[in-house]
Amino acid sequence: MNQNPDPRYRPGREIRPATGTTLTARSWLTEAPLRMLMNNLHPDVAEDPERLVVYGGIGRAARDWDCFDAIVEVLKRLGDDETLLVQSGKPVGVFPTHPDAPRVLIANSNLVPHWASWEHFDELDRKGLMMYGQMTAGSWIYIGSQGIVQGTYETFVEAARQHYGGSLKGRWLLSAGLGGMGGAQPLAAAMAGASSLMIECRQSRIDFRLRTGYLDEQASDLDDALARVERHAGAGRAVSVGLCANAADVLPELVRRGVKPDLVTDQTSAHDPLHGYLPIGWNWEEYQQRAERDPQGTVQAAKSAMAEHVRAMLAFREAGIPTFDYGNNIRQMALDM
Repeated sequence: MNQNPDPRYRPGREIRPATGTTLTARSWLTEAPLRMLMNNLHPDVAEDPERLVVYGGIGRAARDWDCFDAIVEVLKRLGDDETLLVQSGKPVGVFPTHPDAPRVLIANSNLVPHWASWEHFDELDRKGLMMYGQMTAGSWIYIGSQGIVQGTYETFVEAARQHYGGSLKGRWLLSAGLGGMGGAQPLAAAMAGASSLMIECRQSRIDFRLRTGYLDEQASDLDDALARVERHAGAGRAVSVGLCANAADVLPELVRRGVKPDLVTDQTSAHDPLHGYLPIGWNWEEYQQRAERDPQGTVQAAKSAMAEHVRAMLAFREAGIPTFDYGNNIRQMALDM
């Protein structure tokens, strides 16, 4: 009896690419994409490698594990006059080409505009007919949170220039989301001179950021978190503090208490209400189960939580605190409510 019916989930499976100068494919032209694919799922890189998720909610490196194994097998034997075609994480053909042609051509999540909606995509995804590749997961070029550290740092430095005379020393930033993109925030804030309070609803992501050095410490509850970040900022130390909680609960509570950070932003996976933003009052396991059982109701619950989150961000803005999102579509999701 199959105890694991999900073809995209292999508990305990660990992928590590070859390193060094010994080839595992026929040439470096195919060794390179092979190592890139496998590096995307390295346990120190991917957010949920056992489910093929690299970052960004459900941004995968391959459609399912059989597809991953097939891609690896083909790349190891692919010649320098052949090209592998991958469609939404599934290898669909090898064609005779020439040495100057690409060795791999990849197309992810392409839908005819009339059907290019999250609802239609989610239906195809559930049927195993499509995969969400994000920007760099399905193209095998993700390099971890280091890839967004500079851009996040530049954003914080520019906020300092516009609002605080060019320095964030002695100030603290409030944000949420410690996934593949948001995980860069605490390190970028520290590089910019600020302390930070980072809200994340999944303990595994906090553990990942602590282990890799992107996050400095974790608080036990909101009171402890505020005490830590205010103490660090007061001493002029750029220290990041993580709190395992739901931002849709925490930000309204901070507004209610009259807490005033120096900057407020957000990098949750709000672009994906079905998989990336926890509804109020739910735990992560319940969220995943309801997403399968009642996708429409789950999306509505997530958007409702985002609306609470955005209302709190607007309250901070009205209090004179520089407040901005980071292009994660949370304002549009809240507006949909």
